[in-house]
Amino acid sequence: MKKFIQTIKNIWSIEELRSKILVTLLLIFVYRFGAHVVLPGIDPNKLNLSGAKEGLLGLFDTFAGGSFSNASIFALGIMPYISASIFMQLMTILVPQMQKLQKEGDSGRKKINQWTRYLTAAVTALQAGAYVAYLRSVNRDALIDNYQAYFFISTIILLTAGTLFVMWLGEKIQDKGLGNGTSIIIMVGILARLPHSFMGELGAKQTKGGGGLLIFLIETAILVAIVMGLIILVQGVRKIPINYAKQIVGNKQFSGARQFLPLKVNASGVMPIIFAQAIMFLPTLFSFTGLESGKGIARIFNDHSNFWYMLVYAVMVIAFTFLYTALIFNPKQMSDSLKQSNGFIPGIKPGQPTADFIGQVMDRITLPGAIFLAIVGILPGIAQRLGVTQSFSSFFGGTSLLIMVGVILDTLQQIETHLLMRQYDGLMNSGRIQGRQGATTSSI
Repeated sequence: MKKFIQTIKNIWSIEELRSKILVTLLLIFVYRFGAHVVLPGIDPNKLNLSGAKEGLLGLFDTFAGGSFSNASIFALGIMPYISASIFMQLMTILVPQMQKLQKEGDSGRKKINQWTRYLTAAVTALQAGAYVAYLRSVNRDALIDNYQAYFFISTIILLTAGTLFVMWLGEKIQDKGLGNGTSIIIMVGILARLPHSFMGELGAKQTKGGGGLLIFLIETAILVAIVMGLIILVQGVRKIPINYAKQIVGNKQFSGARQFLPLKVNASGVMPIIFAQAIMFLPTLFSFTGLESGKGIARIFNDHSNFWYMLVYAVMVIAFTFLYTALIFNPKQMSDSLKQSNGFIPGIKPGQPTADFIGQVMDRITLPGAIFLAIVGILPGIAQRLGVTQSFSSFFGGTSLLIMVGVILDTLQQIETHLLMRQYDGLMNSGRIQGRQGATTSSI
């Protein structure tokens, strides 16, 4: 406890770090305040979007911090920007012209970022139109009659402006605050529902009479164990030893250094789960056809606790893990970089043999990482089948838990860097908090 208090004092004594923390908290407050500002033309007293808290819409509502079910000006949250960023990220991998543009340095990245913003505005406008149709279909009583003539256009404008404003908040957190701004906003939205989910689960267990509180405590202990296992997955690396050849500068000879090439067990981050969820959403579109078989498919794939849903979902997560890792991981480039810096792997010839060796190691560690990631993805469904409420079960795994763990570790790593730069002790007595490549989109 004394160590913890001293660490807090050290953090607060660093003016730059203190300023970053205060700016981040202020911008988070602005975001959470906007999440409760209801759209014009809607009567908050008659608003009832309880269906938006279940199924795939519930997942969207979780990322939006409850704004979607509140019909607020931030109802679409940061997700349109995430979708646009993922699309642009894939384009930079698959399209040679985009790869060339990305390699141009700051000018190329600025151009790609500008295109991402334009795409975000277009995606938001389309989703805003769909959101208006959704409001009119499920909760028309909440719409004010005198405002109906302006409701469609005003809602599209406000939702688009709201998403762009949230995107701006994320950029400001990135520039002036602490951590990845977009990831912080998503994490705050997820955490905003945690207290309500805890209380809902506790209330559900207490209504069952004796033993309910004990079951709730066991569930909480299991949740903590899952978080600890997820931290191991996020930070797990396979270190490949690297030797550097001796160098002669003038009349002096410098012995080669020995370092390690860390390969992440979960190099793809949360992206495989996001891709799998997007694909799993497609069968629910059959429900709009009116076909009975389509509705059956929609019911199966909209139920996260369904056995077939979890089986297909797990297989897709494993497949996407290998696919996305292959897209972002380039053993040939690593081999060339080692060769240029006079580095080599002991016992492995430079060039193509080094690239093949790195690729083989990556394939071997990706398999257990993919299986673990698939298990994490279906844990919420398993929890539901065991009697956990849907709201609380979403914190037992899946995208929500992965993002929270990744963002928190990334933020703690940045705080530790500030402390170590000023010769303070880190956040841990031993070891280091390893950096995380991505909690969402680019980092995701």
